[in-house]
Amino acid sequence: MPAQPSLPLEEECVARNSHPVAHSPALAYDPVLFGKDPTPFIVAVEAVNNHIVLFLRENGRVRTQEEPFRPWLLSDMRMAFPGVEWHELKGELQGRRTLKYLARCADREVFDNLRRALRDEHREILAYSSLPRQYLMLSGKTLFKGMTFQDLHRLQLDIETSTLTPDQQGARVLMVALSDTRGYEALLEGDEKAILEQLVERIQQLDPDVIEGHNLFGFDLPYLMARAKALGVPLALGRDGSELRFGTPRQCIIGANSRTFTPAYARGRHLIDTYLSVQRFDIGRGDLESYGLKEVSMQLGVAAPDRIYLERDQIPELWRTDPDTVRRYCLQDVHETRRLADLTLPTEFYQCQMLPDTLQNLAVIGTGEKANLMFVRAYLAEHCAIPAPQEPREYPGGYTEVRRVGLIPRIVKADVESLYPSLMLHYRIKPSTDHLDVFLPTLERLRQLRLDAKARAKKTHGAESAYWDGLQSSFKILINSYYGYLGSTFHFNDYDAAETVTLKGQELVKQIAAEIERLGGAVVEIDTDGVYFQPPERVQTEADEIAFVEEVGKILPKGIRLAYDGRYKAMLSVKTKNYVLQGYDGKLIFKGASLRSRADEKFGREFLTNAIQWLLNGEPEKVAAEYLRLAKQILSGEIDIEQLCRRERITDKSKQPNHPLYALAKRFQIGDYIMVYRKRDGSLGLLEEYAGDEDREHYVEKLYKFAARLQELFPDFDALFPKPQAIIQADRQPGLFD
Repeated sequence: MPAQPSLPLEEECVARNSHPVAHSPALAYDPVLFGKDPTPFIVAVEAVNNHIVLFLRENGRVRTQEEPFRPWLLSDMRMAFPGVEWHELKGELQGRRTLKYLARCADREVFDNLRRALRDEHREILAYSSLPRQYLMLSGKTLFKGMTFQDLHRLQLDIETSTLTPDQQGARVLMVALSDTRGYEALLEGDEKAILEQLVERIQQLDPDVIEGHNLFGFDLPYLMARAKALGVPLALGRDGSELRFGTPRQCIIGANSRTFTPAYARGRHLIDTYLSVQRFDIGRGDLESYGLKEVSMQLGVAAPDRIYLERDQIPELWRTDPDTVRRYCLQDVHETRRLADLTLPTEFYQCQMLPDTLQNLAVIGTGEKANLMFVRAYLAEHCAIPAPQEPREYPGGYTEVRRVGLIPRIVKADVESLYPSLMLHYRIKPSTDHLDVFLPTLERLRQLRLDAKARAKKTHGAESAYWDGLQSSFKILINSYYGYLGSTFHFNDYDAAETVTLKGQELVKQIAAEIERLGGAVVEIDTDGVYFQPPERVQTEADEIAFVEEVGKILPKGIRLAYDGRYKAMLSVKTKNYVLQGYDGKLIFKGASLRSRADEKFGREFLTNAIQWLLNGEPEKVAAEYLRLAKQILSGEIDIEQLCRRERITDKSKQPNHPLYALAKRFQIGDYIMVYRKRDGSLGLLEEYAGDEDREHYVEKLYKFAARLQELFPDFDALFPKPQAIIQADRQPGLFD
């Protein structure tokens, strides 16, 4: 590991940038975590004509600086190729293919051709398609050093249109709303061509670092681009006057899932879609039932008290009859977008100070890839070779067990703080290929930085507290990525190490459960790093519960801490990772797709919500009664069709001939949402084209499946909840529902 020079990350730099977060001691500068080059105030990096252009903020203004740059890649072999200069890196790893040859290419075309030629030879390579990432990786520079999130100049954009798609007859942009973090806001309206020209002019004048929008990539920018082309207006949103451009479809990583989107690029700026950001923000929380702007803003508490709610198909007519309402609605959209970005973007901003990538890209890649960027940069800084990833193999996961189902009062949760990182540090578990010893020291450093930042966040207020809280959150996400990194297809992965961590974790959490029961508690559920349990009768107050958890935690090794993580009035335990917690304030917390899923029809979600409340109230008989009542309503056609619909998103797969949505998807654009129901012939129909033709028997079967999710809670389930066919047959006979 190289020596670590002392350099302020925020005190001196922020003072020079004339912002107030300058009173806390500066963090010691770590080149492995933050890159070897401490240059501050870089707000963007772009590749232009064999040069890298740096955009730097100085005295409130942005200037550019050009540097020559040759693209590079790594390979496990040299290949004679015109315009390529090869360098051999240090280190040969036994039993693992090694990327020890670094190719410096004359230009982008040579880079692309070399990459293609090496792939044709089936060689192992590491080749980043992003030239800004390549530059940051080798130079050791990162963006935003010396800045706080509040220093970032962010602009929000929202449009109102006459149609859902820009190629429909009568399509036009009715209005564009703009706001920024410096107090500017405006509505652009009137002639459509003039709106687009004003939009370009305002963005060039305001010169934001970031442009934000909700569904920015899925709707606003594609619509604006299509209308600009139709009207002959160059959509020159780049900092250098270049036009907006679109890339190829890619994945936004959302926890264990991903969502396809088509990114857009404005040179010198970062484009952030809060529709994607809130989904990443909701990982681990699972609180959001919908990701639409209005629904998310309400659920996260950022909607204005006087918020106007309009359906999209209302807007063209309302624009003609009541334009002031549409204007207020559009401005409220950008206000909410800004508040959502305030919540979701700081983590990526502070990670950007550490990692060799752009803010726009860090906002969509996974945490494992972020850790990989840091490790690869550290090895290249020492001119050392990079190992090729190990081939995937299966290994044990975290330990989960449900010991009690049903309604259990007085629940406490205890969990091990950062279980897997703590185990890796305690038992010195690291990748076998990490001969520079980067993995564990950076993990330890990140953990200490997070603890320091958390402490400062609690001791400070306002903007300064927000700074430290954003910083600790960025550290936390990187810390938690280390274990997943070991067991994924990254360069320094190590499946043996990942397996050792999980086995140690299983052993530890079982010890905790055993100690809880030895001390008189009753374990309800164990889930990887946490235990839900009912404390013994002698433990009644919250202070008693905290003391009990501390007593249990005494069995853990030094450096591994069991933390008190909350108390609940009751827990409705259904099955592994599916339960409901009831707080002492009455608030319910749902866990698991069996109990709440966005894919469920509305009648099913409401049935489960009501059933859970009745079960928590000790009224299970009401669940069975509601089941029969709903079945009767469905079969008689009394239930509203909206209750039977489900929301579907049009994707690439929807456009395939064998997909259930194919017939409908042809009429919509990718990214659109539609409400569909099942018809008697088995096909799907649109809510707005409903013709009294729903498949009622199908929905009775769906109702039974919803009830069956709670089967473990009813010992006499079969008697209380008749199967669909029995209900359907009995419905034709009098008496069943009397």
